[in-house]
Amino acid sequence: MKEKLILFFLILFINSYFLFAQNSAYLIPRQIFVGDKAALVLPLPAVSQNKTDIILTPQSDYMPKDPNIDFHRVILEQRTAGSRLLIEFTAFVPGVIELPVIEIEGEYFTGLTITVNSIIDESSSPVLSGAASTLAIPGTAFMIYGFLTIIIAFFLLIILFLFKGRSLFNDTMEKLKRRRFFNSIYKTEKKLRKAVLKGVDKRIILDKLSDEFRIFLSFLTGNNCRAMTAREFEQDDNNSIFLSPFFRSCDNLRFSGTDIQSENITRLLDDLLRFLFELENKQAAVLTANPEGVKLPVQETSAAEGNTV
Repeated sequence: MKEKLILFFLILFINSYFLFAQNSAYLIPRQIFVGDKAALVLPLPAVSQNKTDIILTPQSDYMPKDPNIDFHRVILEQRTAGSRLLIEFTAFVPGVIELPVIEIEGEYFTGLTITVNSIIDESSSPVLSGAASTLAIPGTAFMIYGFLTIIIAFFLLIILFLFKGRSLFNDTMEKLKRRRFFNSIYKTEKKLRKAVLKGVDKRIILDKLSDEFRIFLSFLTGNNCRAMTAREFEQDDNNSIFLSPFFRSCDNLRFSGTDIQSENITRLLDDLLRFLFELENKQAAVLTANPEGVKLPVQETSAAEGNTV
């Protein structure tokens, strides 16, 4: 009878110990809301020696089930310094919820409860929060400020063009015209030099040289040089030293009636080429120092560009 009494008190002590342990369970974090991931820690008595942790996962057969709770893991830690049971979960309903019976390593844990708070304050009527602010796409600020910079730069360029763009445009067009005139006479000089080597009639070459050079001077100066004689070119103070002797030599060969040597035509072409180089460099220097110093005529094309020998 005495042994039965001792066994009764021993069982009562153990049950009361476990009941105290289960009542001392606490939450991490202390306050949880619907949808929060939390852990319930239940302290347990120490064991005589450390043991390997026992872990239940959703794939385990003894994993607890509850329609309002999603259990992630159940871990039983057995240590000599003190054991504990960890229950990781997520609750989806507010209020005081009693966990289902947990069976692990032959032991049953019951009477565990958790308190889940509602996100909506019960003292006020449920009201939906306002719309969330729009999320900025990465690089949006760069695109906006870059676009504004381009617009501002565009308007500045328009203003600059209104003040200085016209004169700059006219100067550029004058240089392009002058470049085209010189390219035309350079091509003519090369064609005539090739004609001399091919044995073309020398008087035809001289006629072409005289006509095309006069056309070039007409476009370049704005004066009608096509009907000018060699003597009339002496009125040009700047180029009379070359132009008058050049056309006089050309006319003497054309109308002398004697046999024309190729060397004479080649010498005229060399003089022409040398004169063109000097004239081009001189006018380029004048245009650089004073863009208004050289005025080109209005004509757009030269007959020398379309003629061949």
